[in-house]
Amino acid sequence: MLKNFFSFVFELVKIVVISLVIIIPVRYFLIQPFYVKGASMEPNFYDHEYLIIDEISYRFNEPERGDIVVFRYPRNPQEYFIKRLIGLPGDKIQIKDGHVYISNDDSPDWICLEESYLSLGVKTYGLSEEVVELGDDEFYVLGDNRNSSKDSRSFGPVNRSYVTGRVLLRGWPFDRIQLFEAPQYAL
Repeated sequence: MLKNFFSFVFELVKIVVISLVIIIPVRYFLIQPFYVKGASMEPNFYDHEYLIIDEISYRFNEPERGDIVVFRYPRNPQEYFIKRLIGLPGDKIQIKDGHVYISNDDSPDWICLEESYLSLGVKTYGLSEEVVELGDDEFYVLGDNRNSSKDSRSFGPVNRSYVTGRVLLRGWPFDRIQLFEAPQYAL
């Protein structure tokens, strides 16, 4: 009887250890759950939605314009934000007349960013019409709900070191399950 008990405990400990050896690296290095709080990404993401964040792809590939990313808030790294990458390293960004304009070495002319993921009629307004030049490790992020978003317009560019990963999947609610890829822009 005692031998059966120790055998059971040993098997249980073995299962727990094997599970932890698998789960911990996946959780801390590959994917991570994220819970949406707030309205800054509506109508694409609503409060209380459950997302899976891909933490590994940016170790091998460069972020793309339009990726939806989770990052640590530069003014309080304990907080996490979800926003859309609008400006990439080396870009120049200008917000005027309700639109986002981008210029870079590949296309030195200013191009109006076509944002099909925004609700119809949504305009983007900045604090000023000044040009923001992004450094080698900086991104410009905006929420999809431009009138209710604290983003790069207020706290400036986000350094690459603050980016946790890109949104891979919406897992909850079940009727809104979706995989995400960056939209294609005409730049």
